[in-house]
Amino acid sequence: MSDVPPILARARKVQWQRLALTAAILLGLWEFFRLFSGILTPFVVAAGLAYFLDPAVSRLEKIGLRRSAGAFVLLAVFVLFVTLFVLLLYPVIASQAAVLITNLPSYIHTAQSDFGHLVADLQRRLGPGAMSQKLRDLAANQAGTIVSFAGSAASNIIGRGFAVVNILTLLIITPIVTFYLLRDWPAIIRHVDNWLPRPYEGVIRAQALEVNLILAAWIRGQAICCLVLAVVYAVGLTVIGLDLGLIVGLAAGVLSFIPYVGTLTGAVTAILLTLNQNPGWHGVLLVLAVFGFGQALNDYIIQPRFLGDRVGLPAVWVIFSLFAGGAAFGFLGIMLAVPVTATLGVLARFWLRRYLQSPLYLDAPPQP
Repeated sequence: MSDVPPILARARKVQWQRLALTAAILLGLWEFFRLFSGILTPFVVAAGLAYFLDPAVSRLEKIGLRRSAGAFVLLAVFVLFVTLFVLLLYPVIASQAAVLITNLPSYIHTAQSDFGHLVADLQRRLGPGAMSQKLRDLAANQAGTIVSFAGSAASNIIGRGFAVVNILTLLIITPIVTFYLLRDWPAIIRHVDNWLPRPYEGVIRAQALEVNLILAAWIRGQAICCLVLAVVYAVGLTVIGLDLGLIVGLAAGVLSFIPYVGTLTGAVTAILLTLNQNPGWHGVLLVLAVFGFGQALNDYIIQPRFLGDRVGLPAVWVIFSLFAGGAAFGFLGIMLAVPVTATLGVLARFWLRRYLQSPLYLDAPPQP
């Protein structure tokens, strides 16, 4: 017979059951997202919109408006705002996108030529034996292929998420799902709360609250940052007379949810377009001034005001999670990257605190 007391044996059995259940849930979620990543985009977007709009709907409910009516009114206002924004900017964006697609081969050729001249000038300064002809040709060719590679990489990441779900489906399904999620949000939270294991419900609620605070601060702060930077970059590049300045500035602002990537990508693209439009350092300096002003505004005013130290998401982890999510699940992975990273960060800090208070960390090893 075993010498293990029945109570201890039962506790171990329950512990193993919980671990097995947790592993099964995680494995099931991974397989679910892998199999259905192509059709989940509108539902994930709807969940994000519902999460973002729920505080406003709750305020409307407190002042006496039924939740379903408040959800409908708020969602209608949001959709109307987005529609007006798209209709006002769509003609300009479409025309500039057409110009970009038409002139892309000439931009690539100009980048190759300019980089070749730069390398040749560098060789004249360093001496005839500093750089071989083969290396010069390779560098000039790579300067052009970088533009093509960036475009194809973006197309692959975004295209995987929209392989099955087209834009029309996204625009139809997302508002409907968002409305039902907003209407039923408190009931959903109550159901999930009832499923929590009773011995750990307090701990789980505390961790969920911390995740919620981090996500709310990050989403609100990043939305404001992206909007302000998109306006600054688009207006600034248009004022200095850059062709395609509007579309480059808006794209750089939207990509700014990845720390520094939007600014660097937009600056490099704008510099290449400037050199193709008006060769010389004057245009390059104006582009650098626009992006330098935008980044300084973001670093010293916007982020400290709207993000501060509440987010708890280091820039390195955000960048890694976004690229890892894109590599694993395409566009869907990009949308889920930050919530997953915030949750993992909260859990990691929780277990680190447990470790620092445990005998494994505090107790000295037994003396022989």
